[in-house]
Amino acid sequence: MTDGPVIELEIERVAHGGVFVAHHEGRVVFVADAIPGERVVARIVDQGRDRFWRAETVEVLTASDDRREHVWPEASVDRAPEKRAGGAEFGHIRMPRQRALKADVLRDALARMGGVEHAVEVEPVDPALAPDVSIDEGTGWRTRVRLHVTPDGTVGPYAARSHTVVPVASLPLAVPALAALAPLGERFPGVRAIDLIAPSVGDPSLVAVGDERMPRGDRPTIEERVGDRAFRLDRDGFWQVHTGAAATLSRAVQELIDGDLFDPRAANHDLYGGVGLLAAAVGDRFGETVRITTVESDARATEHAGANLADWVGARAITARVDRYLDELDEKASAAERARLRDATIVLDPPRSGAGRAVVDRLAALRPRQLVYVACDPVALARDVGLLRERGYELQALRAFDLFPNTHHVEAVARLGAIV
Repeated sequence: MTDGPVIELEIERVAHGGVFVAHHEGRVVFVADAIPGERVVARIVDQGRDRFWRAETVEVLTASDDRREHVWPEASVDRAPEKRAGGAEFGHIRMPRQRALKADVLRDALARMGGVEHAVEVEPVDPALAPDVSIDEGTGWRTRVRLHVTPDGTVGPYAARSHTVVPVASLPLAVPALAALAPLGERFPGVRAIDLIAPSVGDPSLVAVGDERMPRGDRPTIEERVGDRAFRLDRDGFWQVHTGAAATLSRAVQELIDGDLFDPRAANHDLYGGVGLLAAAVGDRFGETVRITTVESDARATEHAGANLADWVGARAITARVDRYLDELDEKASAAERARLRDATIVLDPPRSGAGRAVVDRLAALRPRQLVYVACDPVALARDVGLLRERGYELQALRAFDLFPNTHHVEAVARLGAIV
């Protein structure tokens, strides 16, 4: 990445990835820290491709009515781009416009890649599920924060779109307990990163991360609560970052499952199941006799899932890669098992890259009644919706949630049903 010319640009629309689209002499320019409708001065920082350039806003000439003072001063456009903290790329935009822009990205992706026109509204988290979070400011929600450490021990986040550590004096997106715990201004020589973790049960933790990929010895565990239900997991294991996210997604999955199509005796599955959060959501809606299998490649998460799902006689947790598990299921399932799979509801919550063609192909071959797809990337979701539509599934319902305020990220939950 090198500094290039400084040019004036008219910002046209939002693009996936937290940047905005402008044109200069017929070439697309992706611009950071802007808002559609603004005129800005931007510095070109990447001219490495013929089709498009990348640029950073350095001055706003005509501001949008939706522009506000950045919620994180260290990420403001007033700072030099290389010194702007990353992780709050929408923090200069008022919250209603942020959600509208995220809806635009998801709606456009579904149309272009999924081949389907669908209304999209990005909903804020229900305040009852996150009472201490500022809905208007989009701050105080993050329960996991990683700070990076330079060789001389300086602590801070990465600068936006780089791996350069920048010192900061605040962490406004973090829950207050982590903002107070963060060792900003201190030095940690010999440490690679600092992890800050605030579980919903117990005290927050500060963990110094060394060069070991997997620490030796017993791995500390924590407890998270969703409503009246407790989940045990490794302290460094995956859990939703927003304080209200786990409850929001559990409720959305419960509500989006078509109860008329749900068969508790079928071979229901929770794929990429982690520690059993969404399998538990299914069980809590449909009762203790539900049959459900959660599949997760991380053995420690599967171990916790087995314990977390102990309330359901028909629940089991399997350690396997989802693609390989489905391959084996398709190869070895008996006629009776195939019938139970055709009657099944499949919940899947893949990583940011999505389920992908191999998993979609196998799911379509097994032909479950309905799929409930939880997605953290709108383009990956749209691609998989398009693949599923080609294989006989239609998008029937969609909800989207602002689980990452002041960033470009958006979470969506979609139901797809088999066309009879």
